[in-house]
Amino acid sequence: MHKTRPHAAALRKGRIYETGRIYLITCVTWQRRDVFSEWACGRLLVNVLMNERNRAGTLAYVVMPDHLHWLAQLCEGTSLDRLMRTVKSVSSHRINTKLNRTGRLWQPGYHDHALRREEDLIATARYMVANPLRAGLVNNIGDYPLWDAAWL
Repeated sequence: MHKTRPHAAALRKGRIYETGRIYLITCVTWQRRDVFSEWACGRLLVNVLMNERNRAGTLAYVVMPDHLHWLAQLCEGTSLDRLMRTVKSVSSHRINTKLNRTGRLWQPGYHDHALRREEDLIATARYMVANPLRAGLVNNIGDYPLWDAAWL
């Protein structure tokens, strides 16, 4: 059974998100179910990410079978919490409709890391999108359909 951390919500109290800052965001499916092994479900999630371009500029993403890594730059007037609530809510609705089911798609919360200026953005994106290779899902990243990066 999945247990939530009782103090996870408290970790976000007082967090400040900066417009223009680039964040590496990771969120995981409920009970780590392999929802995105079905390509069509992964594409529905990608479409949701692309539709949020008024709130966040997508620099790179990789949709793994049971989680998402997303490198995004926050736009003016957007909070990361609000952005992630929207992405998770809309993707849950669309994917549940596609699968003719109800219930949770995502685990509560997400992990975010604000990239610092000295961090190598392109190297971070390359490392992130190479996840399918490291997981043994493909032998060549070009064979994996659920990733993209602005520089590659």
